[in-house]
Amino acid sequence: MPKILFFGKTRRGPYFQTYLLSATIMALFLVLRDRYRKLSLHLESFLEFDYSRSFIPSHLFGVFIFLRALVGTGEASYSTIAPTIIADLFSKDKRSKMLAIFYFAIPVGSGLGYIIGAQILQATGEWQWALRITPIFGFISVVLTFLYVKDPPRGEAEGGTVFEKSTLSADLLYLCKTKSFVYSTLGFTSVTFATGALGWFGPVYMELALAKQSLDPVSSNAPLIFGIITCIAGIVGVLIGSFASTYLRRFHAKADPLICAYGVLASVPLIFAGVVVSEYSIITSWVLIFIGEVCLCVNWTIVADMLLYVIIPTRRSIAEAVQILVSHAFGDACSPYIIGQVSDSIFMSSDTSIHKYLSLQYALYIPTGVLVIGAFFFFLTALHIEKDKAKCSFATHGLYPPLHIFAEDPIQIPADEISDSRHLL
Repeated sequence: MPKILFFGKTRRGPYFQTYLLSATIMALFLVLRDRYRKLSLHLESFLEFDYSRSFIPSHLFGVFIFLRALVGTGEASYSTIAPTIIADLFSKDKRSKMLAIFYFAIPVGSGLGYIIGAQILQATGEWQWALRITPIFGFISVVLTFLYVKDPPRGEAEGGTVFEKSTLSADLLYLCKTKSFVYSTLGFTSVTFATGALGWFGPVYMELALAKQSLDPVSSNAPLIFGIITCIAGIVGVLIGSFASTYLRRFHAKADPLICAYGVLASVPLIFAGVVVSEYSIITSWVLIFIGEVCLCVNWTIVADMLLYVIIPTRRSIAEAVQILVSHAFGDACSPYIIGQVSDSIFMSSDTSIHKYLSLQYALYIPTGVLVIGAFFFFLTALHIEKDKAKCSFATHGLYPPLHIFAEDPIQIPADEISDSRHLL
């Protein structure tokens, strides 16, 4: 797919347009989410289950793109609602652990997609069969959701008060005024930008590096190796992030955004070096990229946890929706397009494998620069996280000091800043 969509110019537009279509459809569920979460969850789970796209003939590429957009809508919408239900079932450290289990699905699912897809292609000779087998798991999830998922009252685990329903414009205004939410979303967008670029072009880049060394790229199983690396890096990163957050925030109230910031910063030289050394040592490149992905995966659970303790219960679903929309629309939905455009424009008059390798190498330096900007946004998040925790706790419980501050020493925030959160409800 990357070779068709990006190294050739005829079909690079539809991929980005597909996500925009998905995002537009997903916006229709914003009003439902915080009001009728379980109904919305069932509808979106249904969108995720789709066999028909695997039987679309090649001349109906537009229909295939449309059906793929519907599946993307279901997946993105499901991941919006599920964390808020977890937040209403668990609180504090237990919530963090449950979120860690939930967010294993992101890197593990991505890695298994590479692994299973490659094996199915090898066994059947047709990539369409991957789209015919994986929906079975989607169908099982729909059935389990319908039978077992309960919709607890908002803020039940925290003993929060009952909030009046508010308008969509009021909800969005509240989110814009919560600075830690804004900055953490921008920081997370940089992470998805980098992971999207690596996920889309990583296997292709390694195959080009092998070809440059006069090795057989087919026998190297680059997609399979990349999938295994992504899967293991996700598990290790989520575990490290969850345990580090749970332990360190007992002593430092700003621990969560700082862990994210330093994790992103640590990934920059690792990924940069992994891209550079690939022409000399493929194994060293794999190792560096693996460690870099571990550093990036550290923040998956933490970013979700921060959102849940700075946003009041009735606005968490829409906050999740906005964060997913922004982080994907400006992250992994557009980064493959941007990287592909830059790569194609560097050596436009040449089609040799060496020039393809060099042009893609130069283009893959872009995500490392974006990650530096992302780390800066996480540092900005650290400046506001304590105050936003306090405002959320005061609005939810009417109590001070805030219940969500994990540091031993209570923070000192002017009372007028705390009370300002009341008239945002």
